[in-house]
Amino acid sequence: MTKVTLEDVKKAQETIKDIVKKTDILESTKLSSMTGANVYYKCENLQKTGSFKVRGACNKIANLTNEEKANGVIASSAGNHAQGVALGAKMNGIEATIVMPQTAPLAKVTATKSYGANVVLEGLVYDDAYAKALEIQKETGATFLHPFNDEYVIAGQGTIALEIFEQMNNKVDTILCPIGGGGIIAGVAVAAKALNPNVKIIGVQTANIPSMYESMKAGKVTTAFKDTSVADGISVKTVGELTFNIVKDLVDDVILVEEGEIAEGLLFLMENQKVVAEGSGAVTTAAILSGKYIPKKNENVVCIISGGNIDINTLNRIIAIGLAKSGRRFSFSTNIKDKPGGLGELTRIIGGEDANIITANLSATDEIGVLNANMTLETFDHNHIERIKKEVSEAGFTIK
Repeated sequence: MTKVTLEDVKKAQETIKDIVKKTDILESTKLSSMTGANVYYKCENLQKTGSFKVRGACNKIANLTNEEKANGVIASSAGNHAQGVALGAKMNGIEATIVMPQTAPLAKVTATKSYGANVVLEGLVYDDAYAKALEIQKETGATFLHPFNDEYVIAGQGTIALEIFEQMNNKVDTILCPIGGGGIIAGVAVAAKALNPNVKIIGVQTANIPSMYESMKAGKVTTAFKDTSVADGISVKTVGELTFNIVKDLVDDVILVEEGEIAEGLLFLMENQKVVAEGSGAVTTAAILSGKYIPKKNENVVCIISGGNIDINTLNRIIAIGLAKSGRRFSFSTNIKDKPGGLGELTRIIGGEDANIITANLSATDEIGVLNANMTLETFDHNHIERIKKEVSEAGFTIK
């Protein structure tokens, strides 16, 4: 099977240098302070099309034959590869069709169409879109551009590692990298390990779709799916053979993070780094915040933020999850007496604990003279919530 090399990555860097941006590396003062390490972010959310995917897509398109270009291109994508392919195809005057899951964020679908690609929506996750794309490819004869299981794509993604080492003056101990199908981590691992065999490469995947994690455990490509994820960009049920073989040889560990942890990571990036990431871009932050990766003192850690293409409605829901997970939003219901001042007694207790009431909804119960009160509060932390629960309970209200 084809093995990607450092030379392939360097060639890719030369090929795409006039197309992609060299994205910034930012220090995370907050995470560094929390961990005692030196934590940095590689901000691929600031890349053209809002994601690292443009690197691999444009490198692949540049290496197509004239005949392959003439047949047009087709790709399957959760959204970011779609935009990379669409942009690369537009720049080369190539007709492009992209199959995306029906669950793809509206922002990604709209952006892909804006580059002139024909978009087809199919299925819940990437794998469903992939099957449909192969079906269309057989009918049309278009050239299929795989989002991760391709040596040119992997080499393109590996250019991220070349930039990291240059920007960090080669002082890199660990790179935390999101994993979906394995394209970005395979490319990063190839380049990084060639530049410094001692650098640690840690992959981070959603626990809802732990395909690479399960594949590493089994020692072979294994399909894994439990549920959909807020990290749509890495929602891949089956990793590639090529990417798996590189990952098993070069990646030191794969960590799984839960949905609530991803939401908390996304909220952390917005509040503390002033960075908007998508779910898949926040998994590396989630790995550190959750304590699933604990850096050593003074360790130089680079977290890759893979993309920032998030739908605003999705962002709103994820922020709510993140606030609840971090103890800054608390929802509960309890019964109150259906009489003047019945709600006032409850709100007095809440106000006395310095909590802000965001919503308060009353509804009838089966019991005469009793109402159900649904409350959502703005709180400081989990300790604050416990104090509120204690005061409310001691006043005779049963929290449900």
